Amino acid sequence: MGLVQWLKGQFLCQLIICYGFLVSGLLVNLLQICTLPLWPINKQLARRINCKLGYSLTSQSVALLEWWSGTEVTFYTDPADYQFYGKENAIIVLNHNFEIDFLCGWAFCDRFGVLGIHHILSRCLLLKTHWRRTSNGRDLGNCPPIPLKASKCLAKKELSYLPVIGWMWYFLEMVFIKRKWEEDKRSFVQSLQNLRDYPENFWFLLHCEGTRFTEEKHQISMEVAEKKGLPKLKHHLLPRTKGFWVAVQNLRGTVAAVYCCTLNFRNNETPTLLGVINGKKYHPDLYIRRIPLESVPEDEAECSSWLHKLYQEKDQFQEDYSHTGYFPGPIVTPLRGPWALINWIGWTCLLLYPLYLLLVQLVLSGSILTILATVAFCSAANTRSSRGPESVHSAAGSKIGPLSRSSVGYASVPWLSNRNTPV
Repeated sequence: MGLVQWLKGQFLCQLIICYGFLVSGLLVNLLQICTLPLWPINKQLARRINCKLGYSLTSQSVALLEWWSGTEVTFYTDPADYQFYGKENAIIVLNHNFEIDFLCGWAFCDRFGVLGIHHILSRCLLLKTHWRRTSNGRDLGNCPPIPLKASKCLAKKELSYLPVIGWMWYFLEMVFIKRKWEEDKRSFVQSLQNLRDYPENFWFLLHCEGTRFTEEKHQISMEVAEKKGLPKLKHHLLPRTKGFWVAVQNLRGTVAAVYCCTLNFRNNETPTLLGVINGKKYHPDLYIRRIPLESVPEDEAECSSWLHKLYQEKDQFQEDYSHTGYFPGPIVTPLRGPWALINWIGWTCLLLYPLYLLLVQLVLSGSILTILATVAFCSAANTRSSRGPESVHSAAGSKIGPLSRSSVGYASVPWLSNRNTPV
């Protein structure tokens, strides 16, 4: 184990990461609150400011994934589709199998400038995004810098009350739901309609399965499929079509395409958020297909059948991947910009400086008791970290697992899975 990897496993380093994210998040929330008087005066300007503020927070998670843990998503897609990414509004349909699939989704957004300020800065340095076939190294072309973008998702209403992520999402106009269709219908539709005049291009994420995949949920889902006479899926839950149809209908004319995204990890890896924080490297592969929105039926029953067929195709891609370790199509490699890392380092330095001054003051005070207390804290922290991520995870048991899963923030939507809802 190298020195850098050893440092990543130290509890003090992980504590600094959490401290930086939480405090910077609260400061971002404060700045977002300060934009409230601007909304009735210049709504579009307020939206753009909040988009940039949101990027300064969410990009820290991207930096944690890509720069701290060394995890880099490999993208599979058709070169003909690649030219559209980041240049149009889209609905993202992503499978919900892994604890860090939201981080991989944010990394996808960041590579194509849909997290926020990324490509505005890239334009200043005239960076270019290169893509190529890795099989023969042939350069297929360049994608020019693109303007500021934003990512959206469907989230639980309860999250809007939580500081940091929840408040940030509120100001970014994420679509929040109470998970009761009778109460959600009006607010859900209104939130989607609000996106029609959004000043930036956006990607709207939907987990059509409604919840994260588990064997128990899969068994129940396939029982429902059997009762409804639907083909069974091996790697996915039965998609819930109501929310997808409502989203498509309300975003027609605003959204250009559906991006069908299928995520998996090589070597049967089971990634965890705790593993990323401890600097563990994972190997995610993401297969993206662009489907023009015009090809999605407008009729609810036909749209339902279309979505079920889409998930049957996704399931076959997962099955093929389990045997070959590859998705179809060439690999594209958009350039990883430095802005997520620069933003993360900037926040860390800014927030650690007051702690450094406090530590210096404590040492210079000459108080033996204070110095001993500081040393004892550092020793206790190192003792805690020496147990390693796996032993900590085992000791925490079910407490860590559900917390990390629920903290992802994407919705598990009962009204999308209502068995009385036509599919």
